[in-house]
Amino acid sequence: MSPVLKPILAITMGDPTGIGPEIIAGAIDQPIVHQWCRPVVVGRTSILQRASRLRGSATQWIACENWEAVEVHLCSLSPTESSLAQPICCLEAADIQCEQAPDGTIDARGGQAAYDSLVRATELCLQKQVDGIVTAPLQKKSLDLAGHHWPGHTELLGHLCGVDSTAMMLFLPPGKPNHGGPSGLGVVHVTLHMALRDVFEHLTIDNILKTIKLTHHYFSRIADAEGRKQSPRIAVTALNPHAGESGRFGTEEIDIIAPAVQTACSMKIDASGPWPVDTLMPKAGQGQFDAVVAMYHDQGHIALKLLDMFEAVNITLGLPIIRTSVAHGTAHDIAWKGIAQSGGMVQAILAAAKLCMASTTTRSP
Repeated sequence: MSPVLKPILAITMGDPTGIGPEIIAGAIDQPIVHQWCRPVVVGRTSILQRASRLRGSATQWIACENWEAVEVHLCSLSPTESSLAQPICCLEAADIQCEQAPDGTIDARGGQAAYDSLVRATELCLQKQVDGIVTAPLQKKSLDLAGHHWPGHTELLGHLCGVDSTAMMLFLPPGKPNHGGPSGLGVVHVTLHMALRDVFEHLTIDNILKTIKLTHHYFSRIADAEGRKQSPRIAVTALNPHAGESGRFGTEEIDIIAPAVQTACSMKIDASGPWPVDTLMPKAGQGQFDAVVAMYHDQGHIALKLLDMFEAVNITLGLPIIRTSVAHGTAHDIAWKGIAQSGGMVQAILAAAKLCMASTTTRSP
């Protein structure tokens, strides 16, 4: 792959009190990351340097106060020199106060740093300075303490990008057992970060149909980019046990989910359901479906993570930019102990790079 064609990805530091800096430092050490993209970290250089030292990494970090300094460095990269031997830019987006936030704690300074890094990276992507963003995890309570009252990345990104129709997808890339078919396997959620009691209020025909359409658009685009002219197969889950058993355990399947599926089919979308989740996910993992539309957070998250947690990638659908992330949280209990696994971050970076390569946004430096 030509270095000129490799997309520029902005990787946000996430909450510095969690494992975000460690998994970024670990991913940056992997040659495959540099084969697919030109990474730029958005956060605080001193924290990334500390994470590299913790992992015993020799990565050199360049502190850049503005994007112009980043561009100067990117244009100076040699296409023949080993990427691992070249310094990595860190755009200073987080305030120096975040360096004082204690490791493994919920702290407003950590939440502010995560927020500032995400906002700056999103601005760069909207301005076409970078091709996509990859986010390390943030802590929602820390975000709240810093005065930013968002349930999570997905909702905040929708606000920053000025869109209302977004959805979270957990995605397993193709090529391994239980990773679905040739396009991999995605689980997309109708409702997301809310109390379980609130799910019923937000399950509507329109919301389910919107999620089906977002899922169809994403997998259709991937199939087209890979030269496979086929309609993605979308399975829609039931809400109640045994799909409600004809109304015995609830009527949501009859009144809400089935009509949404029927409407999707009338729009030439290959959707089916409602399916009981306990039997659906093994079939999806074996490749009978390309994607599953789940009714609520844990219904989708638990099932997919049991198939392969550390290969899963979080992809936001419906944004005007490309955004991926790891499929786990800040893991404060193991933060800054040198034991965090970076495989999920590697997969998130590769997924973002491949999405960029399949789109028309990739630019020369």
